[in-house]
Amino acid sequence: MTGIKVIGTGHCVPSRIVTNDELAGRMDTSDQWIRERTGIERRHWIEPGQSNDQMCLAAANRALEAAEIDKSEIDMIICATITPDYHFPGNSALLQHSLGLERTVAAMDIRNQCTGFIYGLTTASAYIKTGLARTVLLLGTEIQSTALDLSDRGRDMSVLFGDGAGAVLIRADDAGSDLLAASLHSQGEFSRELWCEMPSSLIPGRIDAEVMAEGRHHPKMNGPLVFKTAVKRFCEAINEVLDKGGVPIDRVSLVIPHQANLRITEM
Repeated sequence: MTGIKVIGTGHCVPSRIVTNDELAGRMDTSDQWIRERTGIERRHWIEPGQSNDQMCLAAANRALEAAEIDKSEIDMIICATITPDYHFPGNSALLQHSLGLERTVAAMDIRNQCTGFIYGLTTASAYIKTGLARTVLLLGTEIQSTALDLSDRGRDMSVLFGDGAGAVLIRADDAGSDLLAASLHSQGEFSRELWCEMPSSLIPGRIDAEVMAEGRHHPKMNGPLVFKTAVKRFCEAINEVLDKGGVPIDRVSLVIPHQANLRITEM
């Protein structure tokens, strides 16, 4: 069966660096408080006018350069993001145009929050293995800074997140390279423990002054529950995927966690 191989990678982060001390000037926090609880020292935020599409274009071009292939070889674009530039269309379609692709290739956005890249990778693998695509451009991109509540009310969330984009080019491979295994799960009962309620199609106009005054358009998190659940599920998922792939833990030389909180990763 056809396997898959990563042939190029690229990334883009805004030039603006926001330190813990800068955030301490906006809300009741401190560099020490943030470091002790998260391990974070600084994050990158966009400047006014910068967009996901711009970051994706830069990341994609770097991936193409690393892979040493022409953009015309791309069959499909998958973009994982929960902070698209517009409610619709998706950033994958915007990037198809920004890249200047002459072909109207397939374009798909995936909204799976922190797991978006993993869902995108397994989707790309499925399309390649079934012969629906040969070369897939997969991106993960977020602009979180413009959604944060930069007041004391939102400090637990606001110190965590930054902006940036990453891209990988994935190609069909018959020489033995492959995605050995994946482990995907969801727990919908915890949906409101880490969420952004508004804008919502449940209300006319999707947002109004009342919900904005209540801060319901800012992301919210039940920190202690998320911490406890993340540590438990993280280990379970790692062990499950090792079992599926037939790989003993002593053969693993690198773990790359998607996690803003160093304490969770260490635990």
